[in-house]
Amino acid sequence: MASSPHVVTVTDDSYQTEVIDSDVPVLVDFWAAWCGPCKMMEPALYQLADELGGKLKVAKVDVDTHQRHAGSLGVNSIPALFLYKNGEVVGRVVGAQSKQRLQALVDPHL
Repeated sequence: MASSPHVVTVTDDSYQTEVIDSDVPVLVDFWAAWCGPCKMMEPALYQLADELGGKLKVAKVDVDTHQRHAGSLGVNSIPALFLYKNGEVVGRVVGAQSKQRLQALVDPHL
């Protein structure tokens, strides 16, 4: 997996702190290691996180080991991305997305 200071791995236990209580918008990526489209999309997520620096956080949630929030949000297909701002879901996309599509999702909320 790539590395970026603006991408965090989130667990069921850290979800409240890292996502809900974040002072910047958070793009949550629900993914799994076996998911081909998830892997395909990963470079775009890391690029976006690096380009937007401190204006956006990307949070990765492995649905195989941390299912609580995926379940409560009705995630039944991955990758599923939820954009949070001020603790609320303000956007959602399912399936592999281009960097441009992700940018279009987050831009209005930055």
